Amino acid sequence: MPTTDFNEVLLENADFLKPFAINLTRDSEAANDLYQETLYKALANKEKYNVGTNIKAWLFTIMRNIFINDYRRKAKQKTIFDNTSNDYLINLKQASVSNAAESDLRIKEIYAAIHQLPEIFKVPFQLYFDGYKYQEIADVLAEPLGTVKSRIHFARKLLKERLNRF
Repeated sequence: MPTTDFNEVLLENADFLKPFAINLTRDSEAANDLYQETLYKALANKEKYNVGTNIKAWLFTIMRNIFINDYRRKAKQKTIFDNTSNDYLINLKQASVSNAAESDLRIKEIYAAIHQLPEIFKVPFQLYFDGYKYQEIADVLAEPLGTVKSRIHFARKLLKERLNRF
């Protein structure tokens, strides 16, 4: 199809794109940008259009793909712009210092709570806590896999009750 014929067909069918752009973006400025970019891409890729096919559907597909790609690109950008004078809040975590004494106390409380568990729950939980997999624990204790999972679950439940601050 010659370029002039394609341009005429494109201009005849371009008006149908504006309402679709507004429907997608819900913003007139963004819709105008999407409309213009769609026409640009259509002109840049006119050799990919198959003569005799539905040009409206081709243009709608181009517009929808541009919209989806822009949406995904914006979703990936998690940039925070803070123009206020309290810039220190953005970097607050970098300025904080961990309290090793407090962490040590919590760890001691956790180990004490584990030590107070009934033996039937403590042994499988300690093995799990040490990094063994359920099947390995079941093999070591010569217990069925479901029993081991159940005992570890109940151990967690008991620990959660005892350590309600965490």
